[in-house]
Amino acid sequence: MELGDREESENVEDRRGLGVKGGVAIGGVGTIIVVLVCLALGVDPQQFLGGGGGAPGGGQPAQVADPQENDLAHFTKVVFGDTERVWDEQFHKMGKVYKKPTLVLFSGQVESACGLADAAVGPFYCPGDQHVYIDLSFYRDMERKLGAKGDFARAYVVAHEVGHHVQHLLGYSTKPDSRHPDDTENERSVRLELQADYLAGVWAHHGEEKYHFLDPGDIESAINAAHQIGDDWLQQQARGRVMPEKFTHGTSKQRMKWFQQGFKTGDVDGAKALFGLPYNKL
Repeated sequence: MELGDREESENVEDRRGLGVKGGVAIGGVGTIIVVLVCLALGVDPQQFLGGGGGAPGGGQPAQVADPQENDLAHFTKVVFGDTERVWDEQFHKMGKVYKKPTLVLFSGQVESACGLADAAVGPFYCPGDQHVYIDLSFYRDMERKLGAKGDFARAYVVAHEVGHHVQHLLGYSTKPDSRHPDDTENERSVRLELQADYLAGVWAHHGEEKYHFLDPGDIESAINAAHQIGDDWLQQQARGRVMPEKFTHGTSKQRMKWFQQGFKTGDVDGAKALFGLPYNKL
């Protein structure tokens, strides 16, 4: 993925090195992380994700000396800025105003309006404060433990979480769905997660038109990331069997399908299909 000279987002809080004291209450909406599936199955999430310990509490953020982490921070801020610019244009076309979220970079633990979260939770969006939270160590876990490599796989993670913010602004994540009253809580969660995948694809479509930032293999790396974090794949790796009633994010096939559909069409309104279709047709 080509970053060029595009600007970093200015809506960033860098809390790396600022620890949080106290216990961990994992919370938040829109994580694309393994731990939620593992917890639902009673599996230790540390098998798949390395949970970083909390940094010392208080004081100013620690100086980040790791050049690779600095590069990842710059990459994330630029991609976040790309999402701002693309979604600002798309909302303008809809006659709406895009209220920009805030990106929070943290290490170890972080306090949000959705509660105290540990690094093992991975990236997440909190609608309570409209912040996207990312511990950069998750990128390494993606590559080493999930086999999801490449810059655009990381960009997909950012775009997915921003997709939850777009959902929040458009009302998908707040209003009940009267068309499918029999959906379980897990099934509604799957609809929201697949919709965020779709919106990540929509962003990639318009971002490529605007910036021509894709390199050969970039879309494939995002599709592979979607496959590696499918509920069925993770359950198979953790327990050796698949339990659809425990799904929270969708199968690998579904996640790849909806990201690709968003990328192919670039149609924001197409996100409505995730709540229009019967659950077994997603």
